[in-house]
Amino acid sequence: MNHADAMTYLLNLERLGIKFGLENIEGLAEELGRPERSYRSILVAGTNGKGSTAALLESVLRSAGYCTGRYTSPHLVRWEERMMVAGELISAEELASVVERVSDIATRLRSREKLLTEPTFFEVTTACAFEFFRRKGVEVAVLEVGMGGRWDATNLVPASMTIITRIGLDHERFLGDTLEAIASEKAATIKPGCPVVVGALSREALEVVRAQAERQGSPLFETQKETRVEAETVHGNQKVRLVTPEAVYEELLLPLLGAHQVENLAVAVRAAEIASSVGLAVSREAVRSGVADTQWEARLEKVGGRPSLLIDSAHNPLGAAALARYLASQSNHRRVLLFALMDDKSIPGILEPLVPHVRAVVATRPPNRRAKDPQSVVDWAIEKGLAAEAIEPTDRALARARELAGEEGEVVVAGSTFLAGEVKQILAEEVGSRP
Repeated sequence: MNHADAMTYLLNLERLGIKFGLENIEGLAEELGRPERSYRSILVAGTNGKGSTAALLESVLRSAGYCTGRYTSPHLVRWEERMMVAGELISAEELASVVERVSDIATRLRSREKLLTEPTFFEVTTACAFEFFRRKGVEVAVLEVGMGGRWDATNLVPASMTIITRIGLDHERFLGDTLEAIASEKAATIKPGCPVVVGALSREALEVVRAQAERQGSPLFETQKETRVEAETVHGNQKVRLVTPEAVYEELLLPLLGAHQVENLAVAVRAAEIASSVGLAVSREAVRSGVADTQWEARLEKVGGRPSLLIDSAHNPLGAAALARYLASQSNHRRVLLFALMDDKSIPGILEPLVPHVRAVVATRPPNRRAKDPQSVVDWAIEKGLAAEAIEPTDRALARARELAGEEGEVVVAGSTFLAGEVKQILAEEVGSRP
């Protein structure tokens, strides 16, 4: 199997959609020889901030000298972004090899009726990550939970620690329509006797998580209660003073913008400190250098130009609220929103917080079968008195948004991780086409 064959196989699995349950990943892992048990793992669950927190923590652990694996989803431009070892993405050759191994096992198990259903895209991808990390000699893997937690394929690992970031309403059709229900799904990632680090949870969510931690005999660490932070923006980074029960960190350089990223930083640092209790020693210098070296794209990512761009992966109400807070702190009266949504998302829940901070909306549809009709976005925006138009494909929509913003304006890209990824691909092609 070559790289093209591997990608064809994976993309064909997307038609299977979402399926909850651990039976398939259990079967794949057993046939692979339990690769997920060959290294320590840290699970990062939550509605928002889990990817950023995973990126920060992995970078800190890597700076501490560990061979690290990082597994996140979805990707922006390339599938390879989902898994990396020691800061390096999986190569095309490694991807083809590991996908061939997992696909062969899936076919064999199906023929023996050991798997009753075809494994999904996410189940296969997660099995590939488990196997790839074993092959590369990973010592500790930081795994972002996909959706929910209880039945997510990542929850198969015997995690040494669980992190739970902010919890809000998202994927209600699968996880429930209350904070308590969603928190219960995410709290199911807590392992017996292993520490749990939580971010800024609502009272309802925290009560659910605390009760589950008590049932599992797992110590709970509430970052918001245990830390104090101060931050200022300096030359495109945030300079943070963080006080924890273990240390005072002066002038941490955080290359991610927004108050919510300061919150994620506190969670990641607290997790790094507590990791010593599970045999992962991390020095203060490793925290400092790891935070400064963190790379995590499409999270309030600024792209220079005339007009400039601000690319963000806000795709649910919590993410939109965080983006809105950042926009409110910045002055720009010629701001245009380039926007897209997946079909299971609420237009008011995501678009409404952003409306006060933009002068127009250009709605589009990324090439994804779950994308929402952009005209429905336009209809809602016009009802709110906002100038709006629907344009496809994305490159034409981006050009129109730039035109509306003008040279002194700013184009904000939000609403979908798929849109953020497509815009980044367009920008890369623009750079590549210049003489």
